[in-house]
Amino acid sequence: MPLEFLSEYAWIVWLAVILVFIIIEVSSLEFTFLMLAIGSLGGLVSGLLGTDGWLQIVIAAVLSVLLLFLLKPVLLRRLHRGGDTARSNIDALIGTEGTVVIDFVDGTGQVRLDNGETWTSRFSPIITRRTADSGDRVVVTTIDGATAIVVPAERNDV
Repeated sequence: MPLEFLSEYAWIVWLAVILVFIIIEVSSLEFTFLMLAIGSLGGLVSGLLGTDGWLQIVIAAVLSVLLLFLLKPVLLRRLHRGGDTARSNIDALIGTEGTVVIDFVDGTGQVRLDNGETWTSRFSPIITRRTADSGDRVVVTTIDGATAIVVPAERNDV
């Protein structure tokens, strides 16, 4: 009796599984559960066409695996294609020029970057120079925590 009931109403189980996968996909947005839902749809269709229960599961599993390995990477590439290439946060500061506002003593001082931000700074370890006066120009090479690592800017006096 239970197997007959299950085989007769397997389509309801497939619909429930598909619905659960779609709900999870909506919260994750990574296409994994979408591929599983489509694979389960294959199981549902095969069940409606009269295949045995074990074959429905095999069809759903094979279809899901194929979709995960063949379709998901293509969809992810298309989704991420043309993303914002603008640098932001710390990456945007690298290469920014600035002006020394508090003299560098022993390699440490303060600079106002051209974007208006003022940073505690120190010279890069590759620089032998350890002092700089207010008004000197520097370039940010990296950020170390809340400290801008700088080097003197090249002068283009003509």
